[in-house]
Amino acid sequence: MTTTLPLFWHLSSSSKKERLDASVKLVGALEQFQSQFVPVNKSGATSGSDDEGDEDENEEGAFKSDGLDSMNAQDVSYSIRRLVRGLASPRESSRLGFAVALTELLSRVETVTCSQIVTLIVDGTNTQGSMTGQEERDVLFARLFGLTSVIRSGLIVRAGSLPTSGSSAADASTHSSFEETVKQLLAIGEKKSFLRESAWWTITLAIDALKESEVTWKGDAVDTMLQQLFVEYDIWSPEKVALAVKLQTLYPDQDWRKLFSPAFKNPDLLNTGNLQSLARILKESAVEDSDAKDVPKTTTGNWKPQLHFVWDTLLEQLLPGPNSSQSPRGSFQEFFRIVVDESLFSSTASAERKYWGFQVFQKALPRVDQDTMPMLFTKNFMRTWINHLSKPDRYLHKIARQTVTDVQAFVQSNPHLGFALIFQLTGVNGSHQFDKLTKTKTVEGILTSMDAEGIKSYITYLLGQVSVPTGQTTEDIHAINSRRSWIIDQLGALIRSGSMPKSDDWVQSILDWLVIHGLFNIKKKSEKSPFLAMHSIPNPVFSEDLRQSCRNRLLACISDLNTQTSVVKSGDKSSKVSAVASDGEFWVSKVLKTILSLEKDSKHVSLQNPLDDDVLVHCSKAQELATQLKIVTDERQEAAKGAELLLSATILQQYCSDEGDEIDTEALEVSYPRLIYHIHLKDFKACIDGATRMFPQGKKGKKGRKSAAASEEQPQPEPVDVFVDTIIGFLEKSTAYMRTVGNQVFGLLSSAVQESTIDLIVTQLERRDPAELLEGEDDDEEMDVEDAHAHTVNGTGEEKSDESDDDAAEDDEDSNDEEEDVELRRKIEEALRVNGIEAATGETDEEEDLMDDDQMMAIDEQLAAVFRSRANEKKTGKGVDVQREATHFKNRVLDLVDIFVKKQPSSRLVLRLIAPLIDLISGTGLDERQLSDKAKGILRSRIAKSKEIPVDIDVEATLAIVTDLHTRARKVHSSDMLATLSQCSLYLSRILVHYDSEAPLVQLYQESLADFLTRKNSALNSNFFQDFTRRLPASAWPVRNDLLDLSGRAVNAYRQGQAYQLLDTLMSQLPAMGDVNSLEVVEFTTRLQRALLEAATDACTDKNSLNAAQLKELFKLALVAARQIQRVDSTSIAQVVQPTSWHSLAGRLSSSDRFKTSPGLPKMCEQIVRLSKPADAPAAKVDAPLLKTKRKAEESAGADDIAVATKKTKRKKVKV
Repeated sequence: MTTTLPLFWHLSSSSKKERLDASVKLVGALEQFQSQFVPVNKSGATSGSDDEGDEDENEEGAFKSDGLDSMNAQDVSYSIRRLVRGLASPRESSRLGFAVALTELLSRVETVTCSQIVTLIVDGTNTQGSMTGQEERDVLFARLFGLTSVIRSGLIVRAGSLPTSGSSAADASTHSSFEETVKQLLAIGEKKSFLRESAWWTITLAIDALKESEVTWKGDAVDTMLQQLFVEYDIWSPEKVALAVKLQTLYPDQDWRKLFSPAFKNPDLLNTGNLQSLARILKESAVEDSDAKDVPKTTTGNWKPQLHFVWDTLLEQLLPGPNSSQSPRGSFQEFFRIVVDESLFSSTASAERKYWGFQVFQKALPRVDQDTMPMLFTKNFMRTWINHLSKPDRYLHKIARQTVTDVQAFVQSNPHLGFALIFQLTGVNGSHQFDKLTKTKTVEGILTSMDAEGIKSYITYLLGQVSVPTGQTTEDIHAINSRRSWIIDQLGALIRSGSMPKSDDWVQSILDWLVIHGLFNIKKKSEKSPFLAMHSIPNPVFSEDLRQSCRNRLLACISDLNTQTSVVKSGDKSSKVSAVASDGEFWVSKVLKTILSLEKDSKHVSLQNPLDDDVLVHCSKAQELATQLKIVTDERQEAAKGAELLLSATILQQYCSDEGDEIDTEALEVSYPRLIYHIHLKDFKACIDGATRMFPQGKKGKKGRKSAAASEEQPQPEPVDVFVDTIIGFLEKSTAYMRTVGNQVFGLLSSAVQESTIDLIVTQLERRDPAELLEGEDDDEEMDVEDAHAHTVNGTGEEKSDESDDDAAEDDEDSNDEEEDVELRRKIEEALRVNGIEAATGETDEEEDLMDDDQMMAIDEQLAAVFRSRANEKKTGKGVDVQREATHFKNRVLDLVDIFVKKQPSSRLVLRLIAPLIDLISGTGLDERQLSDKAKGILRSRIAKSKEIPVDIDVEATLAIVTDLHTRARKVHSSDMLATLSQCSLYLSRILVHYDSEAPLVQLYQESLADFLTRKNSALNSNFFQDFTRRLPASAWPVRNDLLDLSGRAVNAYRQGQAYQLLDTLMSQLPAMGDVNSLEVVEFTTRLQRALLEAATDACTDKNSLNAAQLKELFKLALVAARQIQRVDSTSIAQVVQPTSWHSLAGRLSSSDRFKTSPGLPKMCEQIVRLSKPADAPAAKVDAPLLKTKRKAEESAGADDIAVATKKTKRKKVKV
């Protein structure tokens, strides 16, 4: 027994692995003991021994009353008893470990009976009145776990009898032991309500074991169990329902009507007639079977968040699942409606019951298919779900969000069910605005998980809700328009989502639908039309607001598609291209094809806003030109695509915009819409002319030659400039369509950009005063007004003039109808009242008194002040708005700059952008920080870090830019701005070095270096030159002598120390310079050593103010120079370094009152001396590590000394 006792301790371990390992070892050892055991016959002796008959009579007392010792080894019987006793232990996880070990032991030992173990468990877990509550719970749990072990081990239905030598053999399991086990489990459930579910679940295990067993008393056990569960125990509970469903499935031939009555009318428990009673039971409102006097207690006080196991049993019967071969039993739709929706989700249900309802939904969701899914999304459930999702402070918000997560995970594993799910969320019980109401992206997330077929089905579902079915009333126009508006938004969301798998078919169908309902009127349906929207006439017709919404959404969809890429296959190669379909054609071109096709079908549709003849002519010409541009295949192909996209986008804009939609000034839009129309038509003509000149087709005729000669006399802008000017006009608009089209077109045209184009872009970035902007805008308005009158009189004749007069009259009437300014009216009335004049109310017919000249003069000044104040208020507000719009516009122009630098990094025109961007950064205020950061990012990330060198640059112009940068750097007082200037200077320096223009660059850095070291107010810092030295060491090498000379003329010791640091960096970069003239190195190092010795000597004699820390940096420079000269020319190191002078300097430092507290400085001098002495190669190898270690020690000592010296210099002033 000593070998098994230690294993019991590990059965209580909190580690699952340790418990299982201990169980395996314990059961294995006990099996070995049992195999060696010889059973003892209580009536006599064993068959193999005659001496045992003389044993003492008291030996029989050794046999326990449970009878385990007679057939089992001592260790086995002891272990069974101890395992049973250990079930009641509250220590750690002992109950789990002991139950597992007991179950495994009982399953392997064939020498025990079920009655023995059940009796042992019951006797060992009796409750007593003196027990505390915790002790009583431990005992009841021990009994439950023990009986569960008996059932799990199979001992409860084990067939056969025990191996014994007696005349009669004991059966391993009997009907009575089975009955006793069930009885004890029922008693546990009645004893404590919190154990009822576990006890009855254990009974289900006994039922399953009985069904699979082959015992002879199976039928009697079933009858007895039914008697115990349904006759003797007359209260229905969820546990009883679970057993009833299981038993009715296993034994359908029983008299279930008698067993279920009177609680249930129908013998089929899941029949629709029983669902009301079943709902009350599952809600844990108890139901009585008979006319008992006592009403059973409800279990609402014992609510727990875990869902009851009865739901798994019911769902297995009602909704077996897609992979189950079992046929469903009963109506799941009625069950979920009555038992779940109208019970757990009713308006009067508690939050706890609704929590259960959400869990039931989560369990049922993985089991549904396309046909059964609508049964889950019932009215009350959807209402509760939406309500608790809408606000995070709702009690069930967390479980509602978890339900959303489960729904999305379900769609990801079943993409083909995505449409059916969305249909429920947006259907009758849901809401079209589900995502908006719940503040989630549930529908959007489901759409991204759907496959192409599911998306097509969803689109068909949306379009099917556009019209009211024939025979239904159309009185609720507001609801119809609201639904149509939601459909338009959903169609746009499908295209906007970048993660959704795009298919040309359904994208084209959405665009066609928006074109038809936004631009055309359907006069007659055409079922043969390829366009789905033509198959029926909308009932009722679309309102003007909805048509405008369709046009806006169409442009937004084109904008979204322009930013998305498609895989275009060309032969064996595939490439990702933006703004095109999978066949390589622009989406906007496909939309124009649809428009042209519908225009030809005048029988069925008509254009809602027909274009004027002159506009139509230019649109046709632009369309023909766009078609011709598709065949351009040379190096201009990309630019031709940009021109094609610009022309097509402009044509579509003409179709989608009303007259006057594209104006910036609101008053001008109201008064002169025709003028604005012709302004944009002029730009349209310019685009067509530019494309014609940029991509000429065929030979020029006489007329063409005459026009060319005329153009030579009057210079015309470059075609690409015309395009970019139009793009800039697009950027001024507030629509995403204009901006995305402009950026996309410019990216395609970037290869054709010229200097004039860059100048045009840079002009937009110039800073203008808000007052100047307002003044210019007012001048434009006045000029436009004059042009409008001239156009009206001179261009259209008297008839047009009459019409314009009528329009002007109408405009005057409209302006009078505008909302009055209450504040202005109050001020005017006050001014009149001060002068004794009451304002007219319109309520009297008496003749008004007329004012004389004196009265008019008296109030003239006050009225003038009122109007002047009002004008200033408008001007101030308008100035702020204009400045804000100008900032946004510049941000968009910077997008063009970023696109150009990204697309054409090797273009020489990139250099022309540096100075304007620097001006933009330095000229922006605090309210334009975003603009400044964006320009700074372009300079630092795009331009300065570019690895490509621009080709065919103008060296003189580049030098002028570098000179300007250095001039700015000497005056700027911002470290961030100085860092930007330094990076730009390095970029240009790299270009100049590439083009062998290094000399003027070196001279420029020499001048800047002189400014830095000799001028006290210089804004330059050492980093400006450190970057140059590290990035271009070969170019920095010629500056060495100037740097050394200027170090002696530095404005102060700090600048002198920074000069030495620059020299240190320069000398350290010698190995990276490649082939350097050794004579130059020797010559410069000699000068450097002399200068350093002179500076150190002056410090000892107080001729300069160098401190110990600065002297240490000086000596480090001397060491670096000595090592470099040793590498370049080791034979001349002694002559260059002058060890005698350094040795003398060490003595002076030691005797100097100023530096005697810094012993590290003389040691560094001695180190320089040792470095300058020639040594044998072997000795050098042996002493190298020692010298290295010694050098580190000396430097460390020097650092300590310098720290002490520094610490001494920083003394606090004491007040006397």
